[in-house]
Amino acid sequence: MHSLEHTEIDDRPLKPALLRGLRCKCPACGEVSMFDGYLKVHDTCPSCGEDLSHQRADDGPAYMTMLVTLKVVTPLMVATMYRWEPHPALVFALFASLLLALSLFLLPRFKGIIVAIQWSRRMHGFGEENERYH
Repeated sequence: MHSLEHTEIDDRPLKPALLRGLRCKCPACGEVSMFDGYLKVHDTCPSCGEDLSHQRADDGPAYMTMLVTLKVVTPLMVATMYRWEPHPALVFALFASLLLALSLFLLPRFKGIIVAIQWSRRMHGFGEENERYH
C-alpha cells in the first residue's frame, strides 16, 4: 500500500462558499453577483477578478429545483384538494402560480450553490492540481 505524503490545503472552505452561492454572489469574494442576467455566470468576477468560466452547472440546478418544488407543492396541493375540495381551475391557477414563483426563486440559488461547490473543491479547472497539495 502507498501512503500519501502530501496534505490537502483547504484555503477555500465549503461553508462560506455555499452561503455566497445561495446569495448568488461570487464564491471567492462574495461582493457582487456571479450572474450576468438571470442565470448566465460572469466569465470573471467584476469585483475580485476570479475566473468563473470553468463552472459546469449543466442540469443540476434544474433537477434540484424540480425536486424541491414538487416535494413542497404536491403535498400542499393534495391536502388542499382533500380539505376544502375547491374547483379544479382554482387549484390549477393557485398551484401553477406557486410552482412558477418557487422555481424562479430557487433556480439561480441552486446554480449559485453548484458553482460555489465547484469553486471550493477546485473542480473543472477552478484550481490547478499542483496548487492543491504541497
